Amino acid sequence: MYGSRAAASSSRRRAASAAVLGAAALLLAGCSSSGGEDGKDGDAGAGITQQPEGSDPFWVNPDGSAARQVASLAKSGKPDQAERIRKIAEQPTGEWISPENPEEQARGFTEAADKAGRTALLVLYNIPHRDCGQYSGGGAADGNAYRSFVESVAKGIGDRSATVVLEPDAVLHLVDGCTPEEFHEERYDLLKGAIAKLTALKDTKVYLDAGNAGWGHPDQIFEPLKWAGVEQADGFAVNVSNFYTTDDSVAYGKQLSAKVGGKPFVVDTSRNGNGPYTQGAPDERWCNPPGRALGETPTTKTADPLVDAYVWVKRPGESDGECKGGPKAGEWYPEYALELAQG
Repeated sequence: MYGSRAAASSSRRRAASAAVLGAAALLLAGCSSSGGEDGKDGDAGAGITQQPEGSDPFWVNPDGSAARQVASLAKSGKPDQAERIRKIAEQPTGEWISPENPEEQARGFTEAADKAGRTALLVLYNIPHRDCGQYSGGGAADGNAYRSFVESVAKGIGDRSATVVLEPDAVLHLVDGCTPEEFHEERYDLLKGAIAKLTALKDTKVYLDAGNAGWGHPDQIFEPLKWAGVEQADGFAVNVSNFYTTDDSVAYGKQLSAKVGGKPFVVDTSRNGNGPYTQGAPDERWCNPPGRALGETPTTKTADPLVDAYVWVKRPGESDGECKGGPKAGEWYPEYALELAQG
């Protein structure tokens, strides 16, 4: 799947998750009640609750896009569809921090999670020269802007509990030739600095993105991960926004772990229930592929001591980009959400 630059953008579609939805979700997280231990919240009209803390400590946003679709479908007299989308709405997903008011976003999400007795799952996706100028191109204007962004996020998190997935594709695109050589040294420095800043917080864990089972071999990326500071992080993340099976992702992660000091990792299982799409143009298989399904629900109760958690980093139901009839990257795609839940 990662045989071309277009295919390598399995995480690009997530940029809009941060940029388009992050600020809106912040307002919802900051202004609505998080529901305390039972997680009930009526603002979205969906009655979304938190998952049991013992198996899944991550926070469920009771006012997320999926919750709003549940409420809308129920109000429209479509209870069967509403219950299908509830499969998404009642699971914790990553909150993508956008460049606009990052401190306020991080504070809003972590305060809401703290109120519910849970941990906020945050995603930072703002590295300069992000995504090689493709679907989710952009990122911070320069290194100083990125350092300021990370500083703001750290201030927003404070002493509250957070788990951060750091910069999907940032290291991978240094390896696959997508990011020009002239930006490599700065990117390594920025990633190391972000890891140092965030891991210094009282209750924050950081997992550096490390690609997926389909892009290449761990031998190609383990040294760049070390240069980016993975040994100072709590671990790394695999399969972010991708579709490779959990078994394949765990196998890839374990091979990589053996090369980076035995670091543990998390697996994005949000949409890998049916594995990767293998039809159509290879450089478009990652983008809103049909016939996919939700994967294992988020949990810290995994079958392998090296796997810290199965997490839904990508929000199921958000578009990968303007392909196969989908809206812009990161925008809610109701029809696709229904298909994933059905699968």
